[in-house]
Amino acid sequence: MSGSAFPARRFSVGLTGGIGSGKTTVADMLAARGATVIDTDLIAHRLTAPNGLAIPDIRAQFGNAFLTADGAMDRAKMRALVFTDPGAKTRLESIVHPLIRVETEREAAQAQGAYLVFVVPLLVESANWHERVSRVLVVDCTEETQVRRVMSRSSLAESQVRAIMAAQVSRQQRLAAADDVIDNNGDALALAPQVDKLHAMYESLAEKSA
Repeated sequence: MSGSAFPARRFSVGLTGGIGSGKTTVADMLAARGATVIDTDLIAHRLTAPNGLAIPDIRAQFGNAFLTADGAMDRAKMRALVFTDPGAKTRLESIVHPLIRVETEREAAQAQGAYLVFVVPLLVESANWHERVSRVLVVDCTEETQVRRVMSRSSLAESQVRAIMAAQVSRQQRLAAADDVIDNNGDALALAPQVDKLHAMYESLAEKSA
């Protein structure tokens, strides 16, 4: 992968994986070992929370019907819309994606960790991310594991989970784009040795690129 386009061209990792793969768990483990983690999903939640920067444009484009009583974007209603209306999906992305990029770059400029980890659920789908990070790390598990995990933590039915998965690239496409892979089919104890090994490598690469 080419070098990062972020400030000072710091060594960076793009962390991705399908829904329910365990991206957040791996990101938290890397953060505990000294990386600076910037989660684009969390940024998107902030932007679409009450008084978030994206809310005025969302209201203008979609109306108050797509906002909750406290003024946040109604994520369930918006998810249902964009799954069935490609035009709505494009309009929402045109609002949120530029703001995510600005916030991501701002956090990257302030980062103090040994290296940067950008958590990007749709990294493979978004071609420009490949040019913005030094390496791509995929957290991988079987589709059956994804479905089971998502259903256990949410109120989504299996059909809804599989619809979300179908809207993402396939497991095979994600693995083909990876520089590094973490197998997260087992329990948390199996993750630590894999994370330790990659963290040591990333620290070394970050030092060499400094």
